Amino acid sequence: MFRELARAVAALAEVRGLRSFTLPYPSLAQRALDRTVTHCLDIGETPPRSLPELWEWCRSRPAGDPLFEVPASLVTPDATLVHPVGLMPTRTCLEVASHGSAGGVAADARTLLGELEARCGTAEWYRRSRNFLARHPVVLQQDRFGTGWSKAVWSRVKELYRPLPESLLVEDVFLRCPSCGLPALPRGRTIPVPGPPVTGSGFWCEGEECPHGEPLGLIRDPDHAWVLRRSLRAFLALPHGVEEAVLNQLDRAGIGYEAVSGHLCAYRLPVAGSETASVQVYDRLQPGLLAAHLTAGAPSADRTFVVVPSRLARRDGYRATFTAALPTPFRERLVLTTPAELLHRLGEAPANRYDAGVAHHRDPGVLRGEKRDDA
Repeated sequence: MFRELARAVAALAEVRGLRSFTLPYPSLAQRALDRTVTHCLDIGETPPRSLPELWEWCRSRPAGDPLFEVPASLVTPDATLVHPVGLMPTRTCLEVASHGSAGGVAADARTLLGELEARCGTAEWYRRSRNFLARHPVVLQQDRFGTGWSKAVWSRVKELYRPLPESLLVEDVFLRCPSCGLPALPRGRTIPVPGPPVTGSGFWCEGEECPHGEPLGLIRDPDHAWVLRRSLRAFLALPHGVEEAVLNQLDRAGIGYEAVSGHLCAYRLPVAGSETASVQVYDRLQPGLLAAHLTAGAPSADRTFVVVPSRLARRDGYRATFTAALPTPFRERLVLTTPAELLHRLGEAPANRYDAGVAHHRDPGVLRGEKRDDA
């Protein structure tokens, strides 16, 4: 039920604000509401009377609530589906919505990139287009007149952008986080106008973990701005900084790599001998769900280095929860690490030798030896 609610929240937030639902409800939301009502009646709980009331439950009732009983090994008990300040889907919501065979939001991101790859036709155009998406979660009209703008790239990616939805506007102004570049919203959805940008802990951004203290970016002409699809913002743009750090480490060490088609942020490493190795980059808040995702099917390599941001790896219980969620046969094959630790972990790998200076150019993505647009 918690996953069904997560998918309903994620889907409906794409088409309307969380406070503006009207009857008749979309079928996805109605099914989630009906199932919740039935479950509440079965356990003697007072059910929600409407979708707006159910949304309030998703804001205030965490995963560990007896109503949901989500195992703590999968989702931290205090995690909610709707953010209390932003009143938008949380990152945990998108991760829960991506759990399971259907793939949910993350699968949508993979599908969109697969379609882009086919549309581009060549590895070079796909590389440039993918880099553009990762670096530009929001595009302003004036960006088109800046240095480095490519009409050819824009023609390939523009259908992955949408006009800014009303749910992301505050008094007809769009706010952007200075750290992650993703949309931001203040508590109460009010800003002082005129005046300088406001900072403080009463703000939410889609990155959710960015440091406070820097002024938020204000876009006062949102009719001339476009925002990347939410699935790509969450699963491509958000981990892009970690991906860049990983590739920079491999470049400095002279270790070649090739992008793996069909994945969001995955690279093969050349290894002497018959064993295969890869690096996969994630920025996921829920280590249990990350482990479940990685073991849902047979890993594509004999050894996979799963790279996450240092701030997550340092979090109490993150590494332990990830490891505990892995089936025993996978605990040697899936190695959780950070960009700073990656080269050391590569050196630790038993019986592996990562060939320096070897780069393969068959697959799309960022290729070693080229100057990256986002370097």
